[in-house]
Amino acid sequence: MASENQIEYSLKDFDYHLPTDLIAQHPAERRTDSRLLHVDETGQWHDRQFNQLLDLLKPNDILVFNDTLVIKARLLGTKDTGGKVEVLVERILDSHRVLAHVRASKTPKTGSKLTLADNLEARVLGRHHDLFELEFDQEVLGALDQYGHVPLPPYIEHADQPEDEQRYQTVYARHPGAVAAPTAGLHFDEAMLDELGKRGIGKAFVTLHVGAGTFQPVRDNDLSTHQMHSEWYTIPAQTVSAIEAAKTAGGRVIAVGTTSVRALESACKANGGQLRAHQDDTQLFIKPGYQWQIVDAMITNFHLPQSTLLMLVSAFIGLQTMKRAYEHAVDQRYRFFSYGDAMFLDKGLPNAV
Repeated sequence: MASENQIEYSLKDFDYHLPTDLIAQHPAERRTDSRLLHVDETGQWHDRQFNQLLDLLKPNDILVFNDTLVIKARLLGTKDTGGKVEVLVERILDSHRVLAHVRASKTPKTGSKLTLADNLEARVLGRHHDLFELEFDQEVLGALDQYGHVPLPPYIEHADQPEDEQRYQTVYARHPGAVAAPTAGLHFDEAMLDELGKRGIGKAFVTLHVGAGTFQPVRDNDLSTHQMHSEWYTIPAQTVSAIEAAKTAGGRVIAVGTTSVRALESACKANGGQLRAHQDDTQLFIKPGYQWQIVDAMITNFHLPQSTLLMLVSAFIGLQTMKRAYEHAVDQRYRFFSYGDAMFLDKGLPNAV
């Protein structure tokens, strides 16, 4: 059987049919009420509840969480010409400057001013490809917290509501900077995190500030032409030490979410295959054929058809295994995307397709 690094895949290989009514518009009543589809290393699946995750973990395993905090990055307002404008902050540069997506009927000019939420002024300093550099007249994080909206994904059809401020955020979020949630972590509550320690299962944290580019479609059928969006990540020294100790004790490195996967694998690639404390931008594109460095298992939500995140999952468990698992999830009416259900993925056996 051919291995996946000997096969050239195209965009259409990562398509699947998803009834729109399976796209979760609201979170489950409680975080751990979600369902969990376990795909083992042989490609077989098992239907579980998320609160049964602990049964899949072993002493000395370590879970690696992304502790980024979602900022209220969406702002509505007007240009100085009177036209409506929507701003989505992509990255905070300093206390007053940001890079942002700006939607308006006409592109705002350098030097022009935007009035956002009636009380916040932003001056357009310039443009960097698809992003605009804006300077706020108030401190950025405080202004966003006061005037901004929760940046819900485009497939969630309602405007942000009070519940979203809490539920589109992990309970362990602490470093502000993300404009999309690391959604695999949304299923954990404080009680489950406490139970991990009682069972001898480790916890460690990385930070990757998820950008709006996570929803960026792949436009070319030739995957080699796709340019990944850039996201900033940090791997602390204590996380490296905790992972090394877990592996020495025979435990597995279990990444909670594709963002934790990308941070860990990016740091390894930047350091010759060894995990080291590191911080940098990453544009790592993981697709079938990727040689895994550090991650042994992952927890993740269900991803959009033809997305880079679906390609990452396919690289981990095999494309055909992914397709069969997703077909099963649709048949069993799992809930999809950010507010949907979760998967626990054991790494596929070598040469799996």
